[in-house]
Amino acid sequence: MQYVQWDQKRLAELVTLWNEELGNDFPMRTSLFEQNSFSDENILHDASLIVENDRGEVIGFILTKVWQEKLNVKMDHELGWIQAILVKKSYRCKGIGSYLLRHAEAVLRKKQVKQIRLAGDVWHYFPGIPHIYEEVIAWAEKRGYEKRSDEYDLLATYHKEEPFFDIPDHMTFTLLREEEKADFLKFLNRSFPGRWEYEAIKYFEKGGKGREFLVLKSKGRMIGFCRINDHQSPFIAQNVYWQPLFSQPIGGIGPLGIDENERGSGYGLAIVKAAINTLRKRHIETIVIDWTSLIDFYNQLGFYPWKGYGTYFKEID
Repeated sequence: MQYVQWDQKRLAELVTLWNEELGNDFPMRTSLFEQNSFSDENILHDASLIVENDRGEVIGFILTKVWQEKLNVKMDHELGWIQAILVKKSYRCKGIGSYLLRHAEAVLRKKQVKQIRLAGDVWHYFPGIPHIYEEVIAWAEKRGYEKRSDEYDLLATYHKEEPFFDIPDHMTFTLLREEEKADFLKFLNRSFPGRWEYEAIKYFEKGGKGREFLVLKSKGRMIGFCRINDHQSPFIAQNVYWQPLFSQPIGGIGPLGIDENERGSGYGLAIVKAAINTLRKRHIETIVIDWTSLIDFYNQLGFYPWKGYGTYFKEID
C-alpha cells in the first residue's frame, strides 16, 4: 500500500473507483470529475492523496481544498473542505480512510485553517454527507465532525400537457444579456457577496453569455435573479450533476435571491415559476433544485425531496 500525490494522469482510474462504489446513487462523468477535482484553483495538493494497492491500482483517495484564488470576493479564508474521501469497499476497516483524513487535517492546520467542512466546497459534489451513507456518517462523527443542518436536492417533473405557471403582469423577468454582465456582477456584489458572486464570475470566465440567469428588474434596476442550468450550459452545474440517472435531459434551478429591500412581495416564488417556465420552453420536463432546506416553499410548485445530506464541520486548533 502506498500514498501518492494527486495526479490528473489517474483521472480515469479515479472515476472508475467512484462509479464502482457510488455510481448507482451518484454516477460520475469524467468531464465532471476533471472540472471539480482537477481544474479548481482551490485544490490543496499537499493535502490530497491517491492510495494504491501493491499492484499499483487506485483503491482510495482524498481531495482537499482551501480558498486560494486571487479574487476580490468575500470568502472564508479559515475554512477548509474535504471535497471527497473514498476507499474501495474491500479495503475498508484497515485504517486507510483514517490516515487520509489525519493527513488532510494536519496540512489544513498548517495552513491556519480553523474549521473543516466535509463537502460543500467550491465546485462541490455534495453539500454534505448523503443521508443514505449511514456508515460514513458514523465514521465522521467518531472522528469529531458535528452535524449542523440537513440539506436537500429537490425534484419535480412537469408534463407537456400541464399549463405553465401564471406570472403577475407587473413583474418582468428577462434572460440576462451579455452586455449586462458588469451590472449583474455589481448587483451580486451588493446584494449577495460571496459564493453566489464567485459562481457568477466563474460562469463568465468559462464562456457564459447570460442565458443561465433570469433577472427581475424594477424601473430598470436589478432586484432579483435566478440561475437556470441545462445540458447546453458552459460547464456542468451542480443541479445537473446526476444527469446520467435520467433518460431525458434535465434542468436545474438555483441559486436565486431577491434584494433584501424587495422581499415580502412574492418575488421569490414568482421568479422560480418564471425559471420553470423557461426550462419547459426548452423542452425540459424534469427539474432539480439542489442544496436547500426550503422544502415547504418549493413544495408549492410540486418539488419534493430527492436526495438528502447532513452538513458536518470540525473545529481544529
